[in-house]
Amino acid sequence: MKYVRYIVAAVAALSMAVSTSAWAQAAPVDGSVEKIDQAAGKITLKHGPIKNLDMDGMTMVFRVNDPEMLKKVKVGQKVKFEADRVNGQITVTKIEGAK
Repeated sequence: MKYVRYIVAAVAALSMAVSTSAWAQAAPVDGSVEKIDQAAGKITLKHGPIKNLDMDGMTMVFRVNDPEMLKKVKVGQKVKFEADRVNGQITVTKIEGAK
């Protein structure tokens, strides 16, 4: 009977961990491109709140996961993007023109 309690507790903890990690995943954020630095692999975005990073809306410089992403957008363009921490750096992991 003692083992059943441990198993139930472990299953409950595991389901909570899975739910929490799914909840904290990156969600698309609205923004606009202010500057692109292709050589440095960086983009400056004016953006709304980034919930998964607990960040308010602001204008800031981001690294990009893949510099090829920068060729898909232009300064002044409205975009939807996702950002997350990659190797300790806040990084744009996905970006596309807003529709």
